[in-house]
Amino acid sequence: MSGPVTPVDAPPDQAPAPPEDHPCVEFLPSHLTRVGELEVRRALPRRARRNVGAWCFLDHMGPAKVTEQHGVDIGPHPHIGLQTVTWLFDGEILHRDSLGSEQLIRPGQLNLMTAGRGVAHAEESTGRYRGVLHGMQLWVAQPDSTRDGPPAFAHHADLPVFDVEQGAGTVIVGRLGDVTSPARRDSDHVGVELDLRRGTSVMPLEPAAEYALVVAVGAMSVGAREVEPGGLAYLGTGRDELAITTTAPARGVLIGGTPLDDPLLMWWNFVARTRSEISDAYDDWVAASERFGTVASRLPRVPADPPQWHPRA
Repeated sequence: MSGPVTPVDAPPDQAPAPPEDHPCVEFLPSHLTRVGELEVRRALPRRARRNVGAWCFLDHMGPAKVTEQHGVDIGPHPHIGLQTVTWLFDGEILHRDSLGSEQLIRPGQLNLMTAGRGVAHAEESTGRYRGVLHGMQLWVAQPDSTRDGPPAFAHHADLPVFDVEQGAGTVIVGRLGDVTSPARRDSDHVGVELDLRRGTSVMPLEPAAEYALVVAVGAMSVGAREVEPGGLAYLGTGRDELAITTTAPARGVLIGGTPLDDPLLMWWNFVARTRSEISDAYDDWVAASERFGTVASRLPRVPADPPQWHPRA
């Protein structure tokens, strides 16, 4: 259920908004798009806000009914310069990639794929699961120190869970308070699932980081602003804690991280800094070069038109 980014999401010639240097609650509505056969709500990137820390993409998928053979069916496609974070609330997805990985993911588990200089993967129906599919896929922009490095894949079946006043949280990646995920992290960012009952819960934050909240089920209130499924609540920087109030059970994901100094260039399934990086990656994908390898998938490779600045466009 990854990508692709379109000019509607992140126009390549438009500068994103800078991070807010004080606590705020800014609601950014998602827009509906399709990934394979599923409709998703894309919360990041948006024209007004490309990223939250290193988090630069967030698709909220479902809840949707799927069958053993039809659901998430995204054929092999390439990535550079990012990590994919796949997180499910309900259902199952089968991941295959050009490293030879074949991994089923279930709720509460993390699939983390690092693209580096180039990787390809497919996301498929499991051949056995029928029911509700509900989850999110997020991208993390890799820093200069690793974005040209080798690709990698890791599956984490057990992640740390902590109690809050009215529920629990799971640290998917990074650190919240004194709870740290074992997942690889190339930059200073954090992602946490929150599963809350009725009442108010308080989470510790880092004042220098910027944060955002995406609700998957129910509603969560930050101050006077109620956040429901369908968008992203940008929370700015300058907070040392976050109080969330719920009037009924609710689930969502809190993301955050140190604001980036350099703007990202995002096109299709690529995260880069220059157009030439993207053009080279596009040419390598079209040529089926060894850079992206092959994926042992029953699905066909995903084609793409060239970027608008490319000589073939």
